[in-house]
Amino acid sequence: MVYKHTKFIFVTGGVASSLGKGLTAAALGALLEARGLNVSVLKMDPYINVDPGTMNPFQHGEVFVTDDGAETDLDLGHYERFLDITTTRKNNFTSGQIYDAVIKKERRGDYLGATVQVIPHVTNEIKDRIMAAAEGRDILLVEVGGTVGDIESLPFLEAARQLSFDVGEDNAIFIHLTFVPFIAAASELKTKPTQHSVKALLEIGIQPDIIVCRTDRPLPQDVKKKIALFCNVRVGRVITAEDQRTIYNLPLALHAEGLDDQVIEALKMWVKKPDLSAWEKVVHETERPSDEVRIAIVGKYTDLVESYKSLNEALKHGGIANECRVRLDYIDSEKFEDDASALGELLADADGILVPGGFGHRGIEGKIAAVRHAREARIPFFGICLGMQCAVIEYARALADCARANSTEFDADTPHPVIHLMEAQKGVADKGGSMRLGAYDCNLQPESLAYQAYGKRLISERHRHRFEFNNAYRERLAERGMIATGVNPDLGLVEVIEVPAHPWFVGVQFHPEYKSRPLAPHPLFAAFVRASLDKKRGSR
Repeated sequence: MVYKHTKFIFVTGGVASSLGKGLTAAALGALLEARGLNVSVLKMDPYINVDPGTMNPFQHGEVFVTDDGAETDLDLGHYERFLDITTTRKNNFTSGQIYDAVIKKERRGDYLGATVQVIPHVTNEIKDRIMAAAEGRDILLVEVGGTVGDIESLPFLEAARQLSFDVGEDNAIFIHLTFVPFIAAASELKTKPTQHSVKALLEIGIQPDIIVCRTDRPLPQDVKKKIALFCNVRVGRVITAEDQRTIYNLPLALHAEGLDDQVIEALKMWVKKPDLSAWEKVVHETERPSDEVRIAIVGKYTDLVESYKSLNEALKHGGIANECRVRLDYIDSEKFEDDASALGELLADADGILVPGGFGHRGIEGKIAAVRHAREARIPFFGICLGMQCAVIEYARALADCARANSTEFDADTPHPVIHLMEAQKGVADKGGSMRLGAYDCNLQPESLAYQAYGKRLISERHRHRFEFNNAYRERLAERGMIATGVNPDLGLVEVIEVPAHPWFVGVQFHPEYKSRPLAPHPLFAAFVRASLDKKRGSR
């Protein structure tokens, strides 16, 4: 049951996708938290997939994993980076999950023979989940995926319209994010796309209370007045969301535009002014660094930055922790499968090399070549998930007399399966939601690089994988200098590997990027950037 004082803010989008509804919701959440409010965020995704776990990262971006093992939309990463919350499976659901739940109820006879329809059965299921996410919160921000006019989003918008009446006046508002393009040929900002977007929302029965306008320049007052006039909102509630040099300036920029003041007024709340000093410090350290390091990311999904969103941000957080700018160079490992020398030339100027996660055989030998270059050139190396597995394969081939060592994911007949399928994964047929997912404990060896970074022995990190380090090779690799410095205490699975003879060589089976935040950089990323900075300064 929702608490009586819970207020709801629905964030919708129009004109085009990728305008930044997730970032806008997250930044607004940060502003409301800074006023002392207990805030959470929910993302409703309109696609029929049950979750993003089986979706192409080129199309959908990264899959964000929660502590409780949910594979979710990447916007949950924004929520955790901006708000002081740990999301769960309650913070994201899809049309696929909604329809699956409704059909199961129909099959059980829960509807007592009624004709099952979008209204009220599907919309009621949506409202129930919104209410569940709101429990114990002062405010729940609800991001509606997609854009107004998409047929897939209609049940979500209808459910939001209904819920706004259910909870009563002043307890729910709608913020509509839209796009105001600048037409260079006419040297003019155009408001017509915004007008049509709001018209589409009105046809559904929703009048936005606030309009946030994405633009590459400040909106003049006359443009704001025009939008207000044609879209039925107060001029003070037309908010400019101008492009920012860093996304972490967005809370400050939206506050300067008065967004949080307008929200508090619309919801008739009386709370303190926000304390934004922490965000001001983050922006200062981001924009005025004392040094710079170049980190090469050798991966399989480098054409789209969104595919490694949390990773990219975690590296920037590592820069904040070390008061330096982190310049990211994306290298497609597939292009260097047969040309390791060219890859070596490209990596020659890197201060650090990171090999991220992924699935499938494509680009693997290029990743392994990047590991070899980092090891031989003594460049700080960080391998994450598949990147850690590639490090084990490369080391076994080069230094442990394991010719043709490989993962059984890529070579089922390898004579040295240094990486193999987890026992619990054998016999699993369905791909969706069946990996080792969520947070698991890990014991770190004292004096290891990982222990030095965390400052404690027992840690908990989030996972998303099917294959693991083969413990049959653990002793053999240790004798040759690759040590398992982090192990799951329950199953004995290797979680962290290191090469002590190397300046900084760490591979982890988990995904530490999911827990990194600008206000609390992840210790491993801070340590990796510090090692990269030391390497750069030592070579001057």
